[in-house]
Amino acid sequence: MTIKRILIAQTAPAGASPYAELAEKYNVAIEFYPFIHVERLSGKEFRTQRVDILNHTAIVFISRSGIDHFFGLCEELRIVIPEAMKYFCLTEAIAFYLQKYIVYRKRKIFYGNGTIESVIEAIGPKHKGEIFLLALASNSKPEISKTFEKAKIKHTKAILYRTENSDLSHIKLSRYNMLVFYSAAEVKSLIDNFPDFKQNGTKLATFGPATLKALKAAKLKAAIEAPTPEAPSMTKALELFLAKQ
Repeated sequence: MTIKRILIAQTAPAGASPYAELAEKYNVAIEFYPFIHVERLSGKEFRTQRVDILNHTAIVFISRSGIDHFFGLCEELRIVIPEAMKYFCLTEAIAFYLQKYIVYRKRKIFYGNGTIESVIEAIGPKHKGEIFLLALASNSKPEISKTFEKAKIKHTKAILYRTENSDLSHIKLSRYNMLVFYSAAEVKSLIDNFPDFKQNGTKLATFGPATLKALKAAKLKAAIEAPTPEAPSMTKALELFLAKQ
């Protein structure tokens, strides 16, 4: 089957995108629509966790969404975060995003290199005595808390937001020759929105082992699996596939 129309199960990227170059080079239509979206827990829902934010002296953020939802929740609950609060982030980019809400001071903002282990290193002996609040999503990896437990660092898990299926009722899947998924949640949304979906000749592409595992669990077959040494990105994997047409 010749690929003429591709649906990416995510929000369209802002500005210049390698997908645009791909579409022009191989004369394919590439469309975007997010199969999932994130919703912040209401104050009422958050209170059921019995977590007192002000009982903590440091907060750990693993995403920019976590920052947005944390400060949004604090505003709803009328919680004023003390200036002495320390912040530990998964990456430098996430740490810089804090400037949207607080005055950026290096003495109270720290970050790792993208792994939770690197955040533990940033905490080190100097900050190990802090009481940490982990700002998490409902589908956050359990390894995050387990790593803190292993390091014997006092912490509390706080679920601030959750991933929800988007309404896909207006999408006609038969229009597309290929569907591209970046997460297991996107595959779940496909199945939930289209319980009678049959793959037939539709090509499916997945990024990451968890996404591929979810696809296989749904008894669907991936025509493209990324990343690989030859295709470290989805756009490269698509390019290699389209070049063989």
